[in-house]
Amino acid sequence: MNLQQLRYLNEIVRCELNISEAANALYTSQPGVSKQIKLLEEELGVDIFVRNGKRIVTLTEPGKEVLAIAQRVLLETNNLKQVGQEFKQQDSGALTIATTHTQARYALPPVVKAFTQAYPGVKLGLHQGSPTQIAEQVLSGEVDIGIATESLALYDDLVTLPCYEWHHCVVVPPKHPLLDEKKLTLKKLAQYPIITYDFAFTGRNKINQAFSEAGLEPNIALTAIDADVIKTYVELGLGVGIVAQMAFIPDRDRHLRMIDAGHLFQPSTTRVAIRQNQYLRGFGYHFIELFAPQLTREVIAEALHLSK
Repeated sequence: MNLQQLRYLNEIVRCELNISEAANALYTSQPGVSKQIKLLEEELGVDIFVRNGKRIVTLTEPGKEVLAIAQRVLLETNNLKQVGQEFKQQDSGALTIATTHTQARYALPPVVKAFTQAYPGVKLGLHQGSPTQIAEQVLSGEVDIGIATESLALYDDLVTLPCYEWHHCVVVPPKHPLLDEKKLTLKKLAQYPIITYDFAFTGRNKINQAFSEAGLEPNIALTAIDADVIKTYVELGLGVGIVAQMAFIPDRDRHLRMIDAGHLFQPSTTRVAIRQNQYLRGFGYHFIELFAPQLTREVIAEALHLSK
């Protein structure tokens, strides 16, 4: 048994049981991967996968246990490497963040600028995806830190900490009738086609919840995964937009007008997520603190300690 076999096993599962895709990701051959998995099964005395001919169908029950242990071993192996790097090269290395478009576009730019100035020797990577994809990337070790609004707190193997609360706003073209309302209501808003986020993104559940509790059925004309697309279609007159308030920038969005909707929808909370038992390097702690100053290294370390 060796670490290479455990990496092969983990990659096969990550690639949804596609050995060819796993082999490509590992820069090796499919026969080589298959051989190593068979050797691992022979050594353990159990089948890790259920097979249909040469095709892998699913994990066996013992295979699920083997995978869980393998992933812990790989995580701790990576932690050992990180410890060495932390003391040998404190200001160099790599940090990868997974986040949504809204965070990457509107919340993170000043943080990224400050971080790259403080750590020019650290290679910073940003992955964009849905909250579910972000959680899975953090859990798999593909990224170091996840930042999103929805669903991160639903994963037991993640340590999540609240960063800040934010509200939605409504965006409309100039001279739109809603601008004449003294105080916008859900009933008035429901009279127009609505363009807003896809269900998995940026507080969409808070929007649905508000209309549902008011007994209203919104006319969702179009959904998108980022605010820039939503604002573009609002400019074209296809509907009124509901976006995160941070996504409206008056100097840039001159062809639109913003209406406060903080009284219509419950606030949403952006959270940061780290894997349980993860060794986070010093510059990782600093990145989080730049994003959410209340999340000091001591606060994060305590949360990680309590999760063990």
